Amino acid sequence: MSLWVFASLFAASVQALRFLLQKKLAVSGLSPAGATFARFVYAPAIIAAGLAGWTLATGGALPRIAPGFWTYALSGGIAQILATMCVVALFARRNFAVGIAFSKVTVLMTVVAGFLVLGESVTLADLSAMGVGLVGVLILSVPADGGWQVFNRASALGLASGAFFSISAVGYRGASLLVMSEAPLLRAAVTLCLVTLLQTLLLGAWLGWRDRAGLLAVFQRWRATALVGATSMAGSMGWFTAYTLQTAAYVNAVGQVELILSILISWLVLGERFSRRELLAIALVTASVIALILLQA
Repeated sequence: MSLWVFASLFAASVQALRFLLQKKLAVSGLSPAGATFARFVYAPAIIAAGLAGWTLATGGALPRIAPGFWTYALSGGIAQILATMCVVALFARRNFAVGIAFSKVTVLMTVVAGFLVLGESVTLADLSAMGVGLVGVLILSVPADGGWQVFNRASALGLASGAFFSISAVGYRGASLLVMSEAPLLRAAVTLCLVTLLQTLLLGAWLGWRDRAGLLAVFQRWRATALVGATSMAGSMGWFTAYTLQTAAYVNAVGQVELILSILISWLVLGERFSRRELLAIALVTASVIALILLQA
């Protein structure tokens, strides 16, 4: 198995757990912005310590950052903040796995964004497999009451999260390509450290201005929020490593395996149940992921 596929599967697995933890924070009263801040605030110091330890152990120097890095990092970082806030807000409207499924509309959006920003493309066969997954996502846009309301608030949040996640993925890939190192893990760690530091400063300042109670709650409930931060950091290392090795569209497409894990979490942990329609839609997304992995093998 290629390293980027393994990294994508690892990242998706950890992210499913992180979204579960964030949902619990959200339903317990923490604002979407506060639950989002929890995933960033602990990461920069931990990653910086790891990089410092690496330089001391190896005697090497940190890689040079090429011009243009911060443009990609800033766009990706802000987009990820907005995308995560949309997903956390969506949890209050649809069940856990369906909320995740909505966010996965990002795959085809990433194809477009990657082509426009980085000039990267995908094959027709791969695009067809991604299209199968999109059909599944569209089926999930039907509300629980059975009425076909494509433009309801839940679908708007899901589509918004997908759009922002696609911008984030392309931004992160662009940034990682401008870290001058041949080691994928080192490039991912440097990019992740700088991006999460930027996100912590931006979102922390916003919370300090608009939601001081939410900002304080993140630190007062440090046991729960630290778990969110730890799973987020581990997952992000997987995503960033994959982005350094492969086009963002392929990485996000394989990452849809998170839906399968979301179903298991919903059934076993949250006690949620699904309609046949929802299971059919999730099966289509699952088939899309499997097809993409086989096509890339």
